[in-house]
Amino acid sequence: MTTETSTSTIRRSALERETAMRLATTEYERYLRLLHEVSPGQWGAPTDCPDWDVHAMATHVLGMAQMSASLREQVRQLRAARKRGGLLVDALNAVQVDAGRGLEPAAVVHRLADTVPRAVRGRERMPGLVRRSAMPGQQQVGDAGEVWTFGFLTDVVLTRDVWMHRVDTARATGLTFVATPDHDGAIVADLVAEWAERHGRAYTLRLTGPAGGEWSAGDGGDELELDAVEFGRLVSGRGSGEGLLARQVAF
Repeated sequence: MTTETSTSTIRRSALERETAMRLATTEYERYLRLLHEVSPGQWGAPTDCPDWDVHAMATHVLGMAQMSASLREQVRQLRAARKRGGLLVDALNAVQVDAGRGLEPAAVVHRLADTVPRAVRGRERMPGLVRRSAMPGQQQVGDAGEVWTFGFLTDVVLTRDVWMHRVDTARATGLTFVATPDHDGAIVADLVAEWAERHGRAYTLRLTGPAGGEWSAGDGGDELELDAVEFGRLVSGRGSGEGLLARQVAF
């Protein structure tokens, strides 16, 4: 199986913009709803992201939403991240978590609720010319670097990020992860399409649960069956996927 994605390919969103913004809005709402259910003693629970507890994860989501809501905040965070050096994404995450470290959980939830409408508007109003433009540098997916358009980031990756952190938070706290075919099913279907394009092999995939479905391509390929949310975890790099399930997608 190929383990490298060509860096000459620019990755673009396969979602219609209206669909992308509907998914973004609903995902923010569901993540906020889950945070309201987190008890005081659960905010310090470790998550599947190394070094992040539930509180740190929420401040990261808050920071990313603030970046989407305000160009000034975007510039501020990027400048702070560059001063840290290293991989830009890792440095940016650190800036966001540090900024929210002293916030009480209620303040994190309140600020996120206040920011979300502006974050969606900021993502929705990105001009077409900018959306089609390539982001500077390469983004790391698995063991390969690749180039994304700004539209792929705003329409796809930022929503997947919140969705996966909702999964992480539910797993860390034992709270229910709410999944529906119209929302989570659409996110998973987009994940499957990108995963299939990346590995380029014949396959049959059956995903169970409310977000599940069945997909296939070619003849004689691997036949896989697993929970839809677990599929998302594996292709995000969480857990240890084998064979075609080791192929990661962008998060």
